[in-house]
Amino acid sequence: MSNQQVTVTARLKVKPGLENEFKQEFQAVIALTLKEEGCINYDLHQSVEDPSLFLLHENWVSQDILAQHLEQPYIKGLGEKAGRFLVDPPDVRLWEQIANNS
Repeated sequence: MSNQQVTVTARLKVKPGLENEFKQEFQAVIALTLKEEGCINYDLHQSVEDPSLFLLHENWVSQDILAQHLEQPYIKGLGEKAGRFLVDPPDVRLWEQIANNS
């Protein structure tokens, strides 16, 4: 693990007709996650071209803190519900910042 800031993106393809229920389910997870120590942001986006396509964008102060987040019961619970909501497994990517505009 590393103490360097890490960015996570997850592409989520939701089964047609379940988009609103998925968003509701995710709202509780977002609220809890934003209270976690080391969470910089935890943003869920919905495609304007395909309403069943979502992108989760999150930043954490370190990979160690991210690992703690993944052990939270509400994150594990969301993972258990993934099969109900998602067409495919989420496409999750970890990123490290190499340039900054500011």
